[in-house]
Amino acid sequence: MSLKPDLRRTAPSTSPAASSDAKATPSGVMERTLAIIELLSRHAAGLPISSISSELGIPLSATHRLTADLQTLGYVHQEGGAGGRYKLTMKPVSIAFTFLASCGITDLAQPLLDRLAAESGELVRLAVPDGQKLTWIARAQGSRSGLKYDPEMGQVAHLSSTATGIAWLAAMPDGVAVKLADEQGYGNPADGYGPNVARDGKQLQTLLRLTRKRGFSVTIATFAPWMTAIACVIRSRSTGEAIGTLSIAGPTLRISEARAIELGAILVETARELGDMQIVPKDISRTQQNISF
Repeated sequence: MSLKPDLRRTAPSTSPAASSDAKATPSGVMERTLAIIELLSRHAAGLPISSISSELGIPLSATHRLTADLQTLGYVHQEGGAGGRYKLTMKPVSIAFTFLASCGITDLAQPLLDRLAAESGELVRLAVPDGQKLTWIARAQGSRSGLKYDPEMGQVAHLSSTATGIAWLAAMPDGVAVKLADEQGYGNPADGYGPNVARDGKQLQTLLRLTRKRGFSVTIATFAPWMTAIACVIRSRSTGEAIGTLSIAGPTLRISEARAIELGAILVETARELGDMQIVPKDISRTQQNISF
């Protein structure tokens, strides 16, 4: 059985800026074009032109022009001719994987992810910072039968509810960490998060202190009611800079708190190996410096 929660879920934010951003309609040609690509990336079955127009608030005539240009350039195709749904081609995917391959991230990291997944018997994921966000870019599945947690890659981590996000925030001063979590918004069980999710900065700081003391984060029923996860930062051997995060996640039925603590030792050791390999090039890891630690 494969468990695939909706990782596109976002928490309501108390930030006025976040609210205005959510309602903003893309205006420039570049902004609209990228908005169409991002929208279609969330709809594998494709969307009719009318839905693209209404979802993004772009006039139908402008949507026609932009999708036609994207089709000419090979980024989208229309199924069934006129009136058919628009879907992404594999070109955006190819570009993303070409970038990752040129960075050396996947080639260098994958064998270690595979080993950790085999040792833990659970899902292992690697995330790297992208400005003030964390994005999962590689994974290895250790569970061969029974319940599986099998999310899509390329998703942005929810900072205050995921072990990945909490481990990353714990590498920062509390003031910076809480500011980032406030801006993204906190989770609420009513929206599908687990009952133990942090609801505010005070609860988050408690999790951050425990994470620093332990050396890795442990979350039980925070991002999802049925999930346990652990994570730690990957630090560059040369600079000590946090250049990514490594996590293990699976059903709480299989990963008790005691089991999570037990897995922490091999998680931390694998993260150390990844840091020694400098898996993230300096020009990428330097995006962390946009945040004032």
